[in-house]
Amino acid sequence: MENVLEKIIKQKKEDINKIKKNISSSEIQKNIKNFNNFFDFKNTIIQREKNNKVSLIAEIKKASPSAGIIVENFDHKKIANIYSDNDAACLSVLTEEKFFLGNLEFIKDIKKDIKLPILAKDFFIDPFQIAYSKSFGCDCILIILSALSDSQAKEIYDEAIKYNLSVIVEVHDEYEAEKSLDYKEALIGINNRDLKTLNVSLNNTIKISKKLASHNNPLISESGIKTKEDAQFIYDNTGIKNFLIGESLLSSGKTNQLIKEIQSITL
Repeated sequence: MENVLEKIIKQKKEDINKIKKNISSSEIQKNIKNFNNFFDFKNTIIQREKNNKVSLIAEIKKASPSAGIIVENFDHKKIANIYSDNDAACLSVLTEEKFFLGNLEFIKDIKKDIKLPILAKDFFIDPFQIAYSKSFGCDCILIILSALSDSQAKEIYDEAIKYNLSVIVEVHDEYEAEKSLDYKEALIGINNRDLKTLNVSLNNTIKISKKLASHNNPLISESGIKTKEDAQFIYDNTGIKNFLIGESLLSSGKTNQLIKEIQSITL
């Protein structure tokens, strides 16, 4: 039986092939050159760590395979403004179209008003996606090791570095954590969600972070962080103070308050 990740990757291949037929490399390069609103995603988090501040990477998404529709009256610019007004360090914008109802145009729209680094949250399986995503204004891309062969991951990583983009290498288990140490310039994101079953456990960050002690760049805990207590639990057990949070912020009736609470954990 095909798992969720396999379905998404299959669809993504079809989507990329269609895009390649409709846009030339020279057009992509022209769009990158004309876009003069890029920010350093990785350095933003590094500087906040140096200042002993929590970094919230606040996610913007309409839907997910696990939750269905998360935001009924979805307005990506309005959500981005709320996050920016409450001192989010960076934004994560879902750009996968079929399963998460995202779009790369969201990044371009948001950057007209918001001066924050943005992660294009997508399934990067082809180096072509790097320049194409940057042409919409993204500052960081995601490499999900469980979705790629070692050679694919390395090829995409090298392309991102060539285009001066930050990279989050996402890991789900200790085996992937060991492999992620090869990506020395990357941020490493520890996903608490099992992409095959979609089950979530915060203990995943605690277990996996032990394998990443030698990594020189910041670590990020992703998925399942719903309260200040969750963030405090992760920090107390790992020292990680960088959190990528989406569904709990988006579904909260008190988004402003939740952001402030998570940023006020005891460091």
